[in-house]
Amino acid sequence: MQITIRDVPPRSAWALEQAGVHPLLARLYAGRGITAAAQLDDSLARLLPPAGLRGAAEAGRLLADAIAQRRRIVVVADYDCDGATACAVALRGLALLGAAPGTLGYVVPDRQVHGYGLTPAIVDLALEQRPDLLVTVDNGIASLEGVAHARACGLQVLVTDHHLPALGTASAGAAQAVVLPDADVIVNPNQPDCGFESKALAGVGVMFYVLLATRAEQRGRGVYGTADQPRLDTLLDLVALGTVADVVKLDANNRRLVMQGLKRIRSGRMQRGVAALFAAAGRDPARASGFDFGFALGPRINAAGRLENMTLGIECLMSDDPARATELAEQLDAINRERREVETGMREQAESMLDALMPAGDPPPALALYDPGFHEGVVGIVASRLKDRLHRPAFVFARGRDGLLKGSGRSIAGFHLRDALDLVSKRHPGLLRRFGGHAMAAGATLAEADFATFGQAFEQVAREGLDAATLARRVLTDGPLDAQWFAPETVRALDQEVWGQAFEAPLFFDEVEVVSQRLLGEKHLKLTLRHAGQLREAIWFSHAEPLAARVRLAYRLSIDSWQGRERVQMVVEAVEP
Repeated sequence: MQITIRDVPPRSAWALEQAGVHPLLARLYAGRGITAAAQLDDSLARLLPPAGLRGAAEAGRLLADAIAQRRRIVVVADYDCDGATACAVALRGLALLGAAPGTLGYVVPDRQVHGYGLTPAIVDLALEQRPDLLVTVDNGIASLEGVAHARACGLQVLVTDHHLPALGTASAGAAQAVVLPDADVIVNPNQPDCGFESKALAGVGVMFYVLLATRAEQRGRGVYGTADQPRLDTLLDLVALGTVADVVKLDANNRRLVMQGLKRIRSGRMQRGVAALFAAAGRDPARASGFDFGFALGPRINAAGRLENMTLGIECLMSDDPARATELAEQLDAINRERREVETGMREQAESMLDALMPAGDPPPALALYDPGFHEGVVGIVASRLKDRLHRPAFVFARGRDGLLKGSGRSIAGFHLRDALDLVSKRHPGLLRRFGGHAMAAGATLAEADFATFGQAFEQVAREGLDAATLARRVLTDGPLDAQWFAPETVRALDQEVWGQAFEAPLFFDEVEVVSQRLLGEKHLKLTLRHAGQLREAIWFSHAEPLAARVRLAYRLSIDSWQGRERVQMVVEAVEP
């Protein structure tokens, strides 16, 4: 492991300070590529216009026509938090834009029954609601068969997605061409010839932009004017939640969407279901942060899709009845506790398997694990935990109800997971029944008898594509933290900002003296440290090995409240060997 300090351009930090930005925040922002205070403007007026998103205007016309003609619209959702929030945004937004009561519905796949995306089976399920138009959210870009089936049944199809399109077969030496479904309209910033600046929109963000385009189309038709148009910003709490929970890159546009959602929640303006989820998680919405989305609310919604049915999550986000929203949020909380138990058991079993696979303790360049007892709904989480522990691309498989193995993979920087699967499929035609995803996360389906072949092929691709530098774990920090900033006010100021994927939360790096150390609950290291001449409390979660008398460590700040008193605590993330 190598701990490094982020480069901070002094001119940028100085310019931000001169513009009135807090000195510590100026340094942190400059290290993340911010060069001027204007880039920190999070107002709605600074959002990228929907006109730049390929297909958005056409989608607006399609939906405006459907609303005006009282045609029945059925939303095809996905079973993760991004898909659930996107579904709720679609249904709530279309209702705001005038969709008549009784003309809106939705279907969501059962992970273990239907698989992912707009499959022919999901189209058949949607047909029970007698739709005229199907709208996919957070899926559909690779659903060639499902879209074709829907069109053959006389339905219009609008695909809204953010995943990478499917690739077709190519002749020897030729590049693979992108293959798009034959939908009426496709809106996806990652489709060919889309010049939208933010390729990192989550599925919920794409649907929000489609609603903006629909409202613009309706304005052009004179349905309403600028002064009396529906307020789509009332949906931004859902957009923010889905964006953070899907761990997409927090570029400038996504940060604005998230900050606008946080501001609404902090001021008490949120959906009943979001408020109920905050209560179930024991979090204070008045101090809402991106951490709450990623580690409190998001997992509770995701748990429904992993162990039960995402209908629970969508209904919670759609409920306007406080009592019903509370009931659903408490159900989601209970399912999430069950999910944690399942995950813990699977992770411990997976780690035992790793110990048998790596007697010397040196992991291979990539991992693929399967056990008949693994639960399909939790394979992605376990793959992520293994990836974090070993800093290796990892796939974890479970047996699906159809007898095939369903796997979820997570990767490290420098190894494109979807491209690796594509190479495996070329070298072993027919091995992968289905696969898809993106650079850091992907899924695959294969026969149980082919698991060993996949593991060997996947490891070989990783061996060819990963070098020692990529396999070395790196921890990028913001360097030392001056003693003057060790105060609860600093922690609160940092928590008010938007941090996340590709705009990482502050992580500091200092040399300290270890004054005392003891174990909490046999698995957490509780520390008293001397830093800059002051005694500091610290904790290293899930770490039991004692530290040397003097160490250099990477840490973040948190507030530890006890009997009405607040004190700053250092939360250790890594220690330099």
